[in-house]
Amino acid sequence: MSDDNIIKFERRKPKQEPRSASPMQRKALTWLAVIAGLVLVWAYYQFISPPSLP
Repeated sequence: MSDDNIIKFERRKPKQEPRSASPMQRKALTWLAVIAGLVLVWAYYQFISPPSLP
């Protein structure tokens, strides 16, 4: 006897929720971005910006 026409009921696999950053990681990333921005501004005025007039 063939089992081709039998419906198999299977439980759905749970979807994994996308991980979001914890508040501590978010705070650290924010401070890192602020420090990186300050370094970039300093580097611009130190090396790229034309000298200011006296």
